[in-house]
Amino acid sequence: MGKTIIRTVAVLGLFTVAACETSDLPRAGMGAGAGYLVDRATGGDGTVGAAVGATAGIVCDDVTPQYCN
Repeated sequence: MGKTIIRTVAVLGLFTVAACETSDLPRAGMGAGAGYLVDRATGGDGTVGAAVGATAGIVCDDVTPQYCN
């Protein structure tokens, strides 16, 4: 249960990291890298974290345009 909470908070934090770039591809790259590192740090193999991070980076400007532009 504890790892699930940590992963959820970390994934939500990826929106903030991904907001630094101006287009979908760089945001996806940054999100994938950050997601991979968080997933590995919490005991995962990195694949799920990278996929979630890349997805978060791509949809960040669509979901929260006030933060990702």
